[in-house]
This record gives sequence, structure tokens and C-alpha cells, in this order.
Amino acid sequence: MYRDELYILRCLELALKGLGKTRQNPMVGAVIVNNDRIIGEGYHACFGGPHAEVTAINSIKDKSLLSGSTLYVNLEPCSHFGKTPPCSFLIRDLQIPRVVIGSIDPNPQVSTLGIQILKDCGIEVITGVKEKECRFLNRRFFTFHEKKRPYIILKWAQSKDGFIDIRRNINDFGHTNWISGQTARILVHKWRSEEIAIMVGTNTILTDNPDLDVRYWYGQNPIRVIPDKVGRLSDDLKIFNGKNKTLILISTYNINRTNVEYVTISKDRFILPVFLEELYKRDILSILVEGGASLLNSFIKSGLWDEARIFTGNVKLKDGIKAPVLNAEISEQFSIRDDNFKFYRNN
Repeated sequence: MYRDELYILRCLELALKGLGKTRQNPMVGAVIVNNDRIIGEGYHACFGGPHAEVTAINSIKDKSLLSGSTLYVNLEPCSHFGKTPPCSFLIRDLQIPRVVIGSIDPNPQVSTLGIQILKDCGIEVITGVKEKECRFLNRRFFTFHEKKRPYIILKWAQSKDGFIDIRRNINDFGHTNWISGQTARILVHKWRSEEIAIMVGTNTILTDNPDLDVRYWYGQNPIRVIPDKVGRLSDDLKIFNGKNKTLILISTYNINRTNVEYVTISKDRFILPVFLEELYKRDILSILVEGGASLLNSFIKSGLWDEARIFTGNVKLKDGIKAPVLNAEISEQFSIRDDNFKFYRNN
């Protein structure tokens, strides 16, 4: 069992390489072991690409070794035809005699079906090895399928005296009031590349005119999600530059703009649970909520959040917009140059 745990941990190391690249799919790593020696490894590198089990199997030149090997994988092998054929069929056909699985797939198209396919042909299947760690790695995927909503990460920067922004007048619009340093901003762009979507409120768009992209990091730009109840956003804003997809939640009317999707929601249903329903329908697995204070407080008040990532910059604003307050225990904290970072989980 100890060796099984070690090899599943190796699967998790491999799976993490797919962070931000597998999109709606889970992160999966696979290891093939023969006589306590790793003979093949693989991970799911990108959405639509080969699954981890296929890559691991293809890395082995002498396929005859498979008949005496164990395949380790952090998530149950798939059993349905999607962008690729079922991995459980391949494992069955190659007669790999033993499969060790970290966690069962929560997707109802797969859940326990892949395991049953393997068991039905006489393969020994072990499940639940390092299950907690496996679920945590794919927490976005599990939340999406089990709670029928995206995984929600709140993020903001606040001053040492507890403000998220200065009080703006019209002359201050279009200029960001930076609280955190450059290194922290690079890290935030990395985070953006790891999530499917990013959400900010209308006031933040009007005051900061942000790009909401990953220009300081390599990766795919997130889908921009903006609740704009009464259609206050104008054509000259950066979110309408067509560079990446923008989703506008609105209650009034639709406008024809390039690479923009409008979702009409009636005024009496213009609330967070309905927003999340719409995002779930569009296979948006995770969302990074970056502000402003009103939107962040709405998520906190409703309890609809899974993680919070908060920077406290080495500045004092003395007055301004009060930062949100979390009544939760700190899970992790450290310093990034002059900024203090705190990480929270909503267990």
C-alpha cells in the first residue's frame, strides 16, 4: 500500500503539469510500474489531447511488459467516447492486470463505469489511494460536477489600513490605483491563466477600464464575465477589444459586439445563483472574481466561494472603499516582496 501511495503521488506531480491547459477536463497523471520500476509515464497536457493513460502507454516501447504491470492514475479512467476513445477500453484490450486509482470520477458519464469495465474483464482494481489529495488537485472539476456550479476563487488587494480603492471622481476613471507590487501582479496573471473565466463588477470596469488578460504571463486569456444589469458599459472599454471572449450578464437588451455573448436575465432574477447557473450551462469550470468590493461582498455574504486570495500592500490609503472582510481561518500566508499574501478556504 505504501508503494501504491508513492506512485499515486507521482501521478499528482505529473497531473499538475496540465494546470490551466486541460480547461473543462480534469488534471490527470498516469504511471505504469513493472517489478517496482517505472516504465511509462504521462499526463493530460491539453484539452482535446490524449489522456494521461494513453500517453503513459505510448511511452513504452515493449508493450509485452504491460501484461505484468500496474497502471496508476489519480482519477478513474474514462468510459465514454468524447474527444478521445475511452481509456478503460484501452486498458482492458491491453490486458493490464492491475489498476490503482486515486479517486472516482464525479462526472455521471464516467462515475464507477470505467471501474466496472475493468473489473468485468478480470482486472484487479484498487480505489481511494490518496483520495483526499486527488480530490484537492481536481477541486475545480469535483465542485463543478458535485455542486453544479463553477469553482469560485475570490481575489483582491487591500491597503494596510483596510481599503480596496480610493474614492474616485470622474477624472480618476480609467486609471488603476495599484496597491500590490509588480511581482504580485505577475502572480495574479498566472492565476488568471489557470482559470476558465474572470469576473468583475460594472463599477470596476468603469473606474479601472481593465484588460482582464494574461499579458504578464504565458497562457490562455480567461473568458471575461461582467454583470451589467442595465447596460452601462460603452463600446470604448477594453473588455470589448475582441481579444478574448466576453460574457455580459444583462437584464435589458442585447447589443451586437465582436466576440461578446449577451445573456439576458430578468431583473427579478439578477442574482448570483442565477449567474452561476448560466456559467455552469456553458461548461465554465472555474472563475476568478477580482472585484470590486460590492461584487466580492455579494459572494462572501451568500457563502458562494471556495478560495480567497488576498494581498495586503505596503501602502495606506487613509480613506476609500472598505475591503471585504472574511470570517474564516487563514490556511496559508507568506510575503511577496513588500506584499503580504493570505490564502483562505471555505470548507
